[in-house]
Amino acid sequence: MASPHDLQFQEFEEAAELLSADPGASTLSMSASNSINPAGEGEGEDVKLDLSEDEEGQEESSELLGGQKPTGGFWTFEYYQSFWDVDTVQVLDRVKGSVMPLPGRNFIKHHLRSNPDLYGPFWICVTLVFSVVISGNLSTFLSELGNPSYHYRPQFHRVTIAAVVIFMYAWLVPIGLWGFLTWRQGAERQIGGYSFLETVCVYGYSLFIYIPTSVLWIIPFEWLRWTLILFAMVVSGSVLVLTFWPVVRDDTKVMSVATVVTIVVLHTLLAIGCKMYFFQTAVHVPTTAPTPPPLHITGSTRPH
Repeated sequence: MASPHDLQFQEFEEAAELLSADPGASTLSMSASNSINPAGEGEGEDVKLDLSEDEEGQEESSELLGGQKPTGGFWTFEYYQSFWDVDTVQVLDRVKGSVMPLPGRNFIKHHLRSNPDLYGPFWICVTLVFSVVISGNLSTFLSELGNPSYHYRPQFHRVTIAAVVIFMYAWLVPIGLWGFLTWRQGAERQIGGYSFLETVCVYGYSLFIYIPTSVLWIIPFEWLRWTLILFAMVVSGSVLVLTFWPVVRDDTKVMSVATVVTIVVLHTLLAIGCKMYFFQTAVHVPTTAPTPPPLHITGSTRPH
C-alpha cells in the first residue's frame, strides 16, 4: 500500500522550465493536507486556481463596453487614428447641436461625451474654405455682370488666404484658450477645464453654420447679407459661450467676463473679415464722355 507521501503532487523539472519560460500562463495548483483519516477521505483540501488571463479578458471587455479606446503613445499612428473613429450618426448629432444651441445644454457634455473627434472639424474647415471662395467669386461676377469693362478672372489666391485664416482660427485660438484655462486652473483650484482636443472639436463644429450662410451671401442684397451674418454669429457664438461659461464662471468676475468677451470678439472678427474681403460690393461710378476743349477762333485783319 502506498504511503501518504507517495500520493502528494510533486513539481517536475519540465513543468518548472515551462512556467519560467511563460510566467503569464494559466496554472492550476492543488494541495492536500498530510493527514488522512482512516476512511481514506482527505481533510482540509485547498484548491487554488489562477485565472489571471480570464480577468484580463474581462477588463478588456469592460473597457470596450464602456467606450474607452485603448491607444498607444502620441508618437504612434493608433493614437491619432482613434480621433477619426466616428460614424455618421455621431457627426450628424454634433452638427445638429452646433446649429441648435439650447440654454443649459453644454456641447461637450451632451454631444461629445468624452469622445472628441477631428474628422468633423477638419472637413467643416475644408468645406468652409471652398464655400467662401466660390461664393465670393460668384458674388463678384454677378455684381459686375452689367459692366462692359469687367473681365472675369478666377482668383485662386483667395483659396490660400481663406485656408490660412480659417485653419489658423480653428487651431491657434483653441490652443490659446486651452493654455489660458490650464493656467487659470493652477491659479484658481475651483476652475474646471476641457482637454485640448475637446476645445478644438467645439471650435470646429461651431463653424458649420457659416457654410450655408456663405452660400446665401451670393444674393446681391447688402441688408440680407448683414442679417445672415448677424444670425450666424449669434448661433455660432452661443455654442461657444454655453460651452465655456460653466468653466470660467468660477473664476474672478473680471477674468470670466474678459474671457467670454474675447471669445465672442474673435469669433465676430472672423465672420466680418470673411464678409468684407470675399464679398466686396462693387461700386459703379458713371463715366462721362470726355468733352472736347473749346475752339478759340481769332480773326486777323490785314492792313490796307
